[in-house]
Amino acid sequence: MSNFEKRFGKYAVSNLSLKLVVLYIVGYVLYFVQPAIFSLLTLDASAILHGQIWRLVSWLLVPPDAGSNYFFVAIMLYFYYNIGTSLERVWGDYKYNVYVFLGIILTVASAFLWTGFLRISGLSGTDLEYVCRLGASYFSTYYINMCIFLAFALTFPEAQVYLFFILPLKVKYLGWIDVGFLILSMISGNSAERFVIAAALLNVVLLFMRSRSWMSYSPGEMIRRRQFRKSVQEGRKTSPAGEPGAMHRCAICGRTEKDGDMLEFRYCTKCEGGLEYCRDHLFSHVHVKKGEKPHMIP
Repeated sequence: MSNFEKRFGKYAVSNLSLKLVVLYIVGYVLYFVQPAIFSLLTLDASAILHGQIWRLVSWLLVPPDAGSNYFFVAIMLYFYYNIGTSLERVWGDYKYNVYVFLGIILTVASAFLWTGFLRISGLSGTDLEYVCRLGASYFSTYYINMCIFLAFALTFPEAQVYLFFILPLKVKYLGWIDVGFLILSMISGNSAERFVIAAALLNVVLLFMRSRSWMSYSPGEMIRRRQFRKSVQEGRKTSPAGEPGAMHRCAICGRTEKDGDMLEFRYCTKCEGGLEYCRDHLFSHVHVKKGEKPHMIP
């Protein structure tokens, strides 16, 4: 735990994912009741510089894909709530807060940088205001959600989701697809898209660089995994019968990868002693110190 976290961690917002979903729900209600009000809520940096400072936070009420099918909206909100709460449980409130709020700050900064870019390009007066008003819709919560999903893919790369409710697909592959989509959008999109996507990707890069022990794809964790695979290949343990022994075992239920092909195992970074848990018990165990017996949350 860093000194900064020790000092300011107590101010972290708990259940931040739930609060974001509530903001989106309020936004959908506003869109249903009075859709024209969204023009006063977007992240328009030019309007902010002219005194409409509420836009610095009101854009968070503009939900992604406003006006789309409400059945798919409900599924989307449930999905983002689930992946957000999973990150909160593994990272803790403080780290999750830092990641989400940094994404928000970078999005706001990208809107102002884009407005400055337009000024340098020669736009001014009513022309600048018109272009900023049109481009403000790109600086939305859509890219905040993309950041959260990419963080989930980095933290739980082996987790599976069902594409179209049928096709099982590992999250890491969806993460690569999203990165490819963002890069393609930067190449083919307009200048506003380039600025906001660059801010989103910068947040993910900063996450990757500063996470050393609490993310599956952090640099330190990647090195440890490589060393572990090398040691397994050099000398795998065998059982008395000569059959290969289990490589993974849940500290709670004792199951191994031999008990089912679909079982997944993860090390808990908050438990001392290198304890490993299956997916069913990763979030339902009490963090223990070295030498203590692992047990479930009562």
